[in-house]
Amino acid sequence: MPIVLIVAEQQPDGNLRKATLNAISAGKQLAEKAGAELHLVLLSKDPSKVSGELAGLGAKAVHTAAAPEFEHYLAETYAPAIAELAKSIGADYVGMASTAQGKDLLPRVAARLQAAMATDVMGFNGGGADVTFSRPMWAGNVFAEVKLTTPVKVFTLRATEFPAATGGQGAAEVKTFSPKVETGKTKFVDFKEVKSARPELTEARVVVSGGRGTKGDFKEIEALADELGAAVGASRAVCDAGWVPNDLQVGQTGKVVAPQLYIAAGISGAIQHLAGMKSSKTIVAINKDAEAPIFQVADYGLVDDLFKVLPALREAIHKAKG
Repeated sequence: MPIVLIVAEQQPDGNLRKATLNAISAGKQLAEKAGAELHLVLLSKDPSKVSGELAGLGAKAVHTAAAPEFEHYLAETYAPAIAELAKSIGADYVGMASTAQGKDLLPRVAARLQAAMATDVMGFNGGGADVTFSRPMWAGNVFAEVKLTTPVKVFTLRATEFPAATGGQGAAEVKTFSPKVETGKTKFVDFKEVKSARPELTEARVVVSGGRGTKGDFKEIEALADELGAAVGASRAVCDAGWVPNDLQVGQTGKVVAPQLYIAAGISGAIQHLAGMKSSKTIVAINKDAEAPIFQVADYGLVDDLFKVLPALREAIHKAKG
């Protein structure tokens, strides 16, 4: 039977990255279409912290490898181990969420497996050996159906397009393996996490983003975000201007988000930005320019000055919350 192998990712605190749950859900969809078994793999200094959680997510098997070298992610160390496991179990598909780690790791795995690769996959079509991968091109204006013809197929997944896998779906067999640990010329030195009381941008249920219309003043954006318990985002122009940190950028060259509610204030809606947020469930746009492209994708639009609208909106929300 064919095997779909999904690579799990841990956060620095040892918990599973939320995008892994979306990747597992995608792996299930692919396994159903390809008539395959779903397997998961985790490399860690101590896999036991999340191996039990992974075992309850509906996979056939969970493969774990523990080694001191796996405490901190390094592509030169992880890629050989993942490729070795894929070969040993005869995996036909190897996938991972399109996180920073996934984008760095999976191309190296594909090279070691001499496998064709599809990136930012948003869905699967066909069945059996003829499964194709749907992925965006040209900032999401075109969608390609890609068929990979190598024996092993590697892919990264756009997590926002798949629901998160949930527990309570049986207990998978947890198997340990001991890959040959390779260390290259890259050495882990330090990890300095940017800590914030607000939710992680890619995992937040509500995102409030600001654009050039803020003129660099993000006080109202941040105040509304705090009232809503939301994450703060920004357009590329804002980040390029140095008004806010680059890790807040939403868009094709930034982070892709799909929250329940996305509020875009002072954002014109360039193609590059829309590619990173147009899958949001509800989009609210506030802009003084009635012709701004953002209104074409917005569910609700208000043509007005954000510096008048946001304080009034925040006050109304505060009163509604009692």
